[in-house]
Amino acid sequence: MSVAREPQKRPEQPAPQKRPAYEPPARLLRPTVYDPHMRRPTTTVAGVCLILLRVLAGVVVLVGIAAGWEDLLADPDSVLEGFDPSPEGAQAALWVVLAAGAAVLLADLLLAVFVFLGHNWARVIVMLIAVGSISTSFIAWWAQGQEIQIDTTYVSLSLDILLLLALSSRSAAAYARRNQRR
Repeated sequence: MSVAREPQKRPEQPAPQKRPAYEPPARLLRPTVYDPHMRRPTTTVAGVCLILLRVLAGVVVLVGIAAGWEDLLADPDSVLEGFDPSPEGAQAALWVVLAAGAAVLLADLLLAVFVFLGHNWARVIVMLIAVGSISTSFIAWWAQGQEIQIDTTYVSLSLDILLLLALSSRSAAAYARRNQRR
């Protein structure tokens, strides 16, 4: 003869607190807590990693430009204004392009270091650059019909969107402002 067992009741636990879908502006604009000993949040580390990936993608682009420079110059639509069309002039133009690209990548690398150290101004500059890059891609798509493809725009666009999401988070902002007294 088998006896049916009653299921045991579990003690009730409070439901986890969810963030509301809409938060009033006063709550969003509330200043962060002054905490100079705050640990570096994962969102800041993720943002720095995304900046480093963007720098790596820039290096790949510069290597691609250097490797395909002759083909780029052979294209009838490309014009080197202000440079001599001789081979020496083309080589000088390549060095100017590579030097400008390297300077931009070096600045991005320095900004990554400053974001990692928790400087708010660097975080804001990186986010403004990301917004500018995203806006440029959108305008090129909207006004000129430029395709967003994996081999051209997709990687940089996705890195910029993820970077913007990581560095605009509350934890990244709080970490960047951890030394500001209110």
